[in-house]
Amino acid sequence: MIPIIITCLLAGIFIGYFSGIPLNELSNYVITLGLFVLLFSVGIDLGSNKEILKNIKASGMKLFIIPIGTALGTIVGSLAAGIILSMPLKESVAVGAGFGWYSLSGVLITQLYNVELGTMAFISNVIREVIALLAIPFVSRYIGSMEAIGIAGATAMDTSLPVIVKYNTPDMVIFSFLSGVLLTLLVPILIPIILNM
Repeated sequence: MIPIIITCLLAGIFIGYFSGIPLNELSNYVITLGLFVLLFSVGIDLGSNKEILKNIKASGMKLFIIPIGTALGTIVGSLAAGIILSMPLKESVAVGAGFGWYSLSGVLITQLYNVELGTMAFISNVIREVIALLAIPFVSRYIGSMEAIGIAGATAMDTSLPVIVKYNTPDMVIFSFLSGVLLTLLVPILIPIILNM
């Protein structure tokens, strides 16, 4: 799956660069439709698997461990990156608080702060998503399922979900989806708070 992902990404970059065709609007519709189909399929899978539903009820508060750990780990990592790069800490933490949601974090930071930091947020969060897609199979196999979900950040509910599903047990789907949803909800709340500190 990883070679297919990389090939598709490179083919898209090549076509986008050389064709001059404005595909942005079309690709947004295709991505949204694909996401709906994916989530519908995951819903059917969850609903038809009675064991998963029992595991969700049994998990209770454990469902929140991954998003809380991911959020705290990302913030601490962003603080460390800010210190290493001699960056204002609120800027480095705001970039990290995108949790991989590059489209919103880049625009939000551009509107609330400046274009340079917004661009940095966009690039950093795109890189996070690409690293997650490449690393999830290895992390799932050699470290653990929860750690693999944590790498994905907010994308654990959408773009990274197929890779997570492929390389982990079915009971991890709900952990992944819920983690992605909670981190996605945190992005538009945390970024303004951080930038106004």
